[in-house]
Amino acid sequence: MIKNTESLSMAEATKYIKGETEGEQEFLKFIKKFVKIDSKKAEELRVDLEGLNLMKVREDHLAKVLDILPDNRENLNKIFNDVSLDEDETNKLLETIKKYR
Repeated sequence: MIKNTESLSMAEATKYIKGETEGEQEFLKFIKKFVKIDSKKAEELRVDLEGLNLMKVREDHLAKVLDILPDNRENLNKIFNDVSLDEDETNKLLETIKKYR
């Protein structure tokens, strides 16, 4: 039964996977190949990004930011391809992300 739906990054998803079964262990190994930060730092970064109160930034954008941790405007704009961030918004996002690299 689905109780809640929200966009999670791969790092955040790992905290819900216990690794008790062989399938879960394999899944965790797979995810760890791509995850750039641990789940605790991912949660902290999400809180910081949400604290910026940027109207154009949606939950699904945040999940992708946490997965990719973009380091420049071009990579950030690939995530926000459906909205147009201004220079100030872009700089705020990149500066916040830089703290967690």
